[in-house]
Parts: sequence; structure tokens; C-alpha cells
Amino acid sequence: HSIIVACMYTIMKITETCQVKIFIQSKLQGSWVVKKNMIKTYILLDNFVPFNLCLVQMYTYYTFLSLEPLSLCILSYDRFIVICFPLRQESINTNTRMAYIISAVWFFVSTTTLCCTSSIPTLSFCGSLNVNSYFCDYAPVLRLACSDTTSQWNCATALTILFITIPFIFIFSTYMGILTAVFRMKNNQSRYKALATCTEHLILVALFFIPIFIIFNLGFFGMIINPNIRTVCLSFSSLLTPCVNPILYSLKTKEIQRRLHSLLTRRLSVHPLKNAH
Repeated sequence: HSIIVACMYTIMKITETCQVKIFIQSKLQGSWVVKKNMIKTYILLDNFVPFNLCLVQMYTYYTFLSLEPLSLCILSYDRFIVICFPLRQESINTNTRMAYIISAVWFFVSTTTLCCTSSIPTLSFCGSLNVNSYFCDYAPVLRLACSDTTSQWNCATALTILFITIPFIFIFSTYMGILTAVFRMKNNQSRYKALATCTEHLILVALFFIPIFIIFNLGFFGMIINPNIRTVCLSFSSLLTPCVNPILYSLKTKEIQRRLHSLLTRRLSVHPLKNAH
């Protein structure tokens, strides 16, 4: 991911495009929380975390994880407005309105995640303190408690429905509206162009929701999840989506493609391949 960000930053310095800046700043923090703990646990073999730092780690991770599906909802809403109301998109999706939506999402996610995380210190831990994960995961920590955790599990279930199920239903509904508008178009070329703008978003939706549905839905219906499967699924949702995001959106921008092509052409002309002779 650092290599990807470095490449995007180099292109950003050349093109001075705001879109690259937005994706670098919005995706770097959340995935860095996971990568830092994976390096610390698996490479440095240092798996000790103080209790207060464990709470901070848990809150930070689930805040950014909860922001991801809501970000996908905002993108699907934007696609819905662009395709279904093309003549009114400038008046509907104004910068001020989108700023209000994003600010409301950040405030809502940060406060609701804080409510669940702040309930952890009220629990008693009288047995093993080994968390079966590469970070202070909410469910493995609850399983170590020897006091009543009913309210904490109810909170986790509510947040799962709030940040996983409802966003998925919202995205599905917007795409039903998009498909309805696309099929009403008169020619196939217009349909193809409209659907092509949704390709990147659909890839991100699949990369995020498929691993999450595997672990949360199985746990919701009371099925025992292998800890290794849970770790792998959370890693995919936490790492893969932020890594793919800047590639899909930034490299599709025609200005970046043009500048990147000119940069590579200039580099090759200055340093020609001598092995070709």
C-alpha cells in the first residue's frame, strides 16, 4: 500500500489533481492501523498491548471499518444521482451538501463506535488475557470476559446491522434504481457508458462486503467461526479495499492517464533499454 501511495503521490505532484489527494488522505489512516499491528505481531513478534492502548486500537479500527461501508453508500448515492438525474446533478450534489453528508457520517460513526468501545472497561477479566487476533478485536476480547457481556453483544449486533446490513440494502436499492434508468435508455452505447462508470464502485463493494458477510452473518446466526478465518476476512476488508481504491479511481482519470503516459514516455526516452540491441 505504501508503494501505491508513493506512486499516487508522485503523480499528484505532477498533475496537481485533487482526486488523488482525496483518496490518499481518506484511505491511508484506517489501513495503517491494521498494517502496523500486523507488522508488530507477526514480524517483530511483539504481541503485548496495554489495556488502554487496546481500547484505542479497537476504537480506531472499528471507526475506520465502519466508515468504509458508509463511504460506499455515498459513492452509490452519487452514481444514482448522476445516472438517474443527469440534468440536476449539479444542483443536487453540491459541494456544501456533500460536505454536510460527510461530516454527519464521521460524527455518527465516531460517536456510535465510542459507545460500544467505552463499555469494555466495565467488564471483568479473570482468566486468560490472550486475544486470538492480530489486534484488539471486539469479539475475541468479549470472549475473555468473565462477567455478563449481554449488553456488549447487543451493541455489537446493533452496529453490525447499522453499518453492514443497512448500507448493503441502501447500495442494492440505488443500483436497482440505476438499472431501471439504464434499461430505459434508447441505445446500447449510452447503457454501456452509464454502467461503465459503476464498475470501480461495484468492485469495491464486493471486496468489502463479501469477507464481512462471511464472518458477521455466521456469527449472527450462532455458528462458530474459526479464528483464522475471521482474521483473514477482516484483513481482506481492512487492507484490500484501501489498496485497490486509489488504483481504480485515480488511474481511471484521463488527466492522470495522460500525464502518467507522458512521464513513462519521457523516462524511456531519457533511459532507453540497452538490452533491446
